[in-house]
Amino acid sequence: QVQLVESGGGLVQAGDSLRLSCAASGLAFSRYHVGWFRQGPGQEREFVAAIRWSWSTPYYEDSVKGRFTISRDNAKNTLTLQMNSLKLEDTAVYYCAAGNVDYDVRSATTYAYWGQGTQVTVSS
Repeated sequence: QVQLVESGGGLVQAGDSLRLSCAASGLAFSRYHVGWFRQGPGQEREFVAAIRWSWSTPYYEDSVKGRFTISRDNAKNTLTLQMNSLKLEDTAVYYCAAGNVDYDVRSATTYAYWGQGTQVTVSS
């Protein structure tokens, strides 16, 4: 079965960096769009970043542009999110997702598979 397993979350201070990873198995990873979403306390899940299977230009939510970088390694079936200059408002559970529907990669409905999430907490 398909599994997406996130790792790399933790407690950091504002301005610090974290690198999240997502290990995928059970799917033809190179043929899937992949992305990161997050859900903060009392908030709905929101789009963070995504990259299509075709390696087109990545997509980013406006508040993370210039701070976060999404990348994929199709040989290793892994997705990463490098997060720099973290802010208090980046505190959330971060989820990786994979989907192969030809739709807006910024929409959660594009993704059929989700990881269990990893907590990122940014303190002042």
